[in-house]
Amino acid sequence: MKIIITGAKGQLGNELISILQNKKSEIGRIDSRLDDVQVVGIDIDDLDISDSKCVLDFILRETPDVVINCAAMTNVNGCESNLELAFKVNALGPRNLAIACENVGAKLVHISTDYVFEGNSSKPYIEWDMCNPQNNYGKSKLMGEKYASQFCSKSFIVRTSWLYGYIGNNFVKTIIKLAREKDKIKVVNDQRGNPTNANDLAHHILKIILTEEFGVYHCTCNGECSWYDFACEFVALAGIKCDVETCSSDEFPSPTKRPAYSSLDNLMLRCTVGDEMRNWKDAIKQYIENAINRGII
Repeated sequence: MKIIITGAKGQLGNELISILQNKKSEIGRIDSRLDDVQVVGIDIDDLDISDSKCVLDFILRETPDVVINCAAMTNVNGCESNLELAFKVNALGPRNLAIACENVGAKLVHISTDYVFEGNSSKPYIEWDMCNPQNNYGKSKLMGEKYASQFCSKSFIVRTSWLYGYIGNNFVKTIIKLAREKDKIKVVNDQRGNPTNANDLAHHILKIILTEEFGVYHCTCNGECSWYDFACEFVALAGIKCDVETCSSDEFPSPTKRPAYSSLDNLMLRCTVGDEMRNWKDAIKQYIENAINRGII
């Protein structure tokens, strides 16, 4: 089996490659059918997924069995100020990959987001709930979902949320740095969702690609919390003496409207390959331990 991973230098791409090399994740051993896979990791320097001709030429030359698209414009405020770039990367990019995958009969995994939902629910969203994104990031990602499923008959759409990993920047690293620099920090308490460890997500993507269970998946760590709850948990786990105080989103004005409630329910996972995603508290505990041991935080 040959797997191409776009966005290979990002949080999720890095975890996918690491797990395939080590043949195990933090959850456990991966399927032995993945032991001898050929992995091609590429990033923006190797391939601009918004260039349809380059994408088609690349996929026709490589003839992969699976393409996992981790490439995206994830700067939410940046998407709001640069709609054209957001559309090219988050919508046209998946379209180009989907068309190319269909040409060679490859499966496509496209990573999407909780931001495709409006965020006014009182219970976790399931895969069939109506999407109504409120910002350009969510709108561009939803268009990418539609293109991926429209143009590739073997597509998996995997929505996740509040992702953190061992490389690159994320909320956990930002707050840890602030907590070490200050005696007191404020974190919003009026946005709720599912913090998700990139290692858990990668483990489940590698389960999905071995199946013909095509469709839309929600894949987040289990349990929900606010950004404030999340920050309190990992600041304490890191042993940092800093007061984490609650505040509202109004105290940190943003040009981008963000969903107040975007928890996802992993219904499709439970009905197909099984939901082994850890509880968010267990996942962040191991992450903090590993990150400290590796000198990452």
